[in-house]
Formats: sequence, structure tokens, C-alpha cells
Amino acid sequence: MADLVITNLHVSVEGNEILKGFNLAIKQGEVHAIMGPNGTGKSTLAYTLMGHPAYEITKGSVTFDGKNLLELEPDERSRLGLFLAFQYPIAIPGVTVANFLRVALNARRKQQNPDDKGFPIPAFRKLLKEKMALLKMDNSFAGRYLNEGFSGGEKKRAEILQMATLEPRIAILDETDSGLDIDALRIVSEGVNTLRGPELGILLITHYQRILNYIRPDFVHVMYNGQIVESGGAELALKLEEEGYDWVRDRFDEKAVLS
Repeated sequence: MADLVITNLHVSVEGNEILKGFNLAIKQGEVHAIMGPNGTGKSTLAYTLMGHPAYEITKGSVTFDGKNLLELEPDERSRLGLFLAFQYPIAIPGVTVANFLRVALNARRKQQNPDDKGFPIPAFRKLLKEKMALLKMDNSFAGRYLNEGFSGGEKKRAEILQMATLEPRIAILDETDSGLDIDALRIVSEGVNTLRGPELGILLITHYQRILNYIRPDFVHVMYNGQIVESGGAELALKLEEEGYDWVRDRFDEKAVLS
């Protein structure tokens, strides 16, 4: 069972401290939602965990499956079983969805066995068709260039297809609901729920409660000023929907004054 454990994490971007003592532990099979107002460090957390070079870690530790995640390059983190679905996926003209996924799978196989010759094309096609059928996606999707000309919903579905194919142990979904209409949100959420299970832990980052109507979290955490200031169950998301974040700011500011 792979755990992602974040302890007292401090992260700066261009000299500005964004994460200020962030703590969280996620196990495979658990779904954690992180909510919070703009600018509180949610996406900084996601990019830091995947090893973006612009984010400087000044203090703290992150372990994944007992290994020091911060010592690993982004590709090593991915091969270890960590996955990031981007808020704004980029297009890669000339590279089909199928070729992109086959190269990614081959890289993972190569790490496990340096003599591996790669995923045989017939076997890969069978696997991809199975994953697309699981997510109720048309087979023609695999032949399109990755995210080129995709709608917002198609980009997010492509991310979920990547997650289904790569089978990570912990998946970070960075505002997957961003830019989606109600129908696209429902379809993408159904894809996530299809993959949900004891082998997959999910860290779902969002501003709004609406995606949690479809993907019910085991834990909800409220992030403010670079750290988690409140945790609870799914009912906490409903409170945020009804009352906004003012009570969070008031409580945090009051603690700051008392300390």
C-alpha cells in the first residue's frame, strides 16, 4: 500500500513563500478534496509534488511509498506511480493520444526491466480499446493529436484516459472541473468514479463544491494561506458552498493574532 506523506512543507516561488507548513497524508483507496480561495497555494502544491523546477522547497519532507519524493526527477515520480491531471492541459501537435500513451507505458516498462523491448502494438491497441470502452469513449479519440482542437471537456477526458491507462497509485487532479459545463463535468466525474478503487488514491483540488456532488470525497480539507486550516468529511464542502470562505479567513486571522 503506497502512502503519500507531506510534512511541514514550505515552498517559495520567485522568493515568495506560498506553502507555509503544509501537512497531509493520503493512502491508496482514499479520496481527499482540497478546497480554498484563489492564491492560497493549491496548484503550487500540485506542481511541487510532481517536481516543477520553478517551485523551491525550503523546508519539510514528502515521502511516497517510503521513498523521498523530493530527491526524484518528475519522470521518476511518474514511474513510481504519481500522476498529475493538469488544470490547463497543453496541446502536442503531431503526437496522437495513442502514441503518447504507448511511449509513456514503454518508459515505465523500461524502468522495471531495462531489456524490455516495449509494448507490442497489438497488445497495446487491445489495452487502449479496453480503457476507452471503460470510460465510454469513441475509439477515434485515440487517433487525434493530443489536446489539439479539443474542447475543455475533451482535454479533461484525455487526462482521465491517461490516468486509466497508466494506472497510478496516487492521482492529483488539479481543478479538473475548471472550464467544464454541467454535462462535461458529469462525464469527466463518471470517468474518475469508474477508476476509483482500493488501488488508487486521489487528491482532488477544487474551488467549488459542485464536482463533489459527483465524486464524493472521504476527506475534505480547507487550505488557506499555504496550509490546511480545517479538515472534515463531505459535509465540510457543503458548509463552504453555503457560507463561502469568510469564516475560514476570520478563524485563521484570529489564530494568527492570538499566537
